[in-house]
Amino acid sequence: MALLSFLFNSKPKSASAAKERLQIIIARERSGRSGYDFLPALHAELIAVISKYTKVDATDITVSLDRKGDLEILDVNVVLPDAEVR
Repeated sequence: MALLSFLFNSKPKSASAAKERLQIIIARERSGRSGYDFLPALHAELIAVISKYTKVDATDITVSLDRKGDLEILDVNVVLPDAEVR
């Protein structure tokens, strides 16, 4: 059975890939390493992905990370354009 799953393994879904990326980013930030700031890269990736599905301006997507003690809050706001009525 493992051979069949190896041969016919489908691509991971984009949602699960995004979840894994966010988990890696958060784990790296929590480890206390002061290094690469991931927010600009995350912002650029979000613009690219959302632009595939709808026309959106880069300024309509904001990403911020707030730290309050031990708590970290990743805030992503996307302003979508009004839907056209057909």
